[in-house]
Amino acid sequence: MTRFIHDQFAKDYLEQLLTTYGEVQAARRVAGEVREIDVYFIPNSPASNISETLGLLGEFATTPALFEPFRNAASATEICDCLLKLLEVRGDLQRQANRNNTRIQEAEIPKLWILTPTASEQILSGFGAKSKSNSLPGVYFMAEYLRTAIVAIHQLPRIPETLWLRIIGRGNVQKQAIDELEALPPTNLFRKAALELLYNLQQNLQFTQSQDEDDRELVMRLAPLYQQDREQAVQEGEQRGIEQGERLVVENLLKVRFGELDNELQAIISSLLALPPEEFTPLLLQLSREELIARFS
Repeated sequence: MTRFIHDQFAKDYLEQLLTTYGEVQAARRVAGEVREIDVYFIPNSPASNISETLGLLGEFATTPALFEPFRNAASATEICDCLLKLLEVRGDLQRQANRNNTRIQEAEIPKLWILTPTASEQILSGFGAKSKSNSLPGVYFMAEYLRTAIVAIHQLPRIPETLWLRIIGRGNVQKQAIDELEALPPTNLFRKAALELLYNLQQNLQFTQSQDEDDRELVMRLAPLYQQDREQAVQEGEQRGIEQGERLVVENLLKVRFGELDNELQAIISSLLALPPEEFTPLLLQLSREELIARFS
């Protein structure tokens, strides 16, 4: 049961990260026997800065891509099923080209990225998957025309470029990645979205009876982070409420004294709110319109 929860998290997570940079088709059906691609991604044109923001995952997504994430190590049968999806997508593209009396463009054919926590030597050798001199450890490419790579997430180096892939690992690899995610500045484009999805994963896992050890440790790791995030959100909400309340007081006092809020009065409200309430309240009651505008404009 928890495997499907993690699978759904991985699909939602990849979709959330990639949707800014192109078209994401999650759970897309392909021809033949009914099969669903986990994530089918088509990047925007021209190419954006996706590799700068998403590191290694962004590099994978600079061209059309199929992403097939696995919670447990992908078996030979599961990898073959992924290859079938890729071949069926290629066949679909070829049929479209034939109908339009055009040639299929190589750049339109997606690459397949199989994201698995680990990959045994037997699996890698069985599919002829090998590392390249210019690629990071943990990325193994099949023969060129197969357009497929097996990414062993737990073999990836612990560097910022691999963070967004290590988040969907498991055990200590995932926990370390969560620590790094938490340490990112709040202004990071994807930090909040990734944390929200992890919180959803935590909530779903809490209601399942068949948690394994990794699941229990993940729930425990996310619990204080979730509580901290919620407390911060409450504090920020309270602060926004206070600021909105003070602004409403200033606006009402200006309306009572001067009848309406024209552009000149609207322009001084922010300057007035820079003062504490015990200072701006008497000024609003004592100074004339001209004096207020002259002092705070």
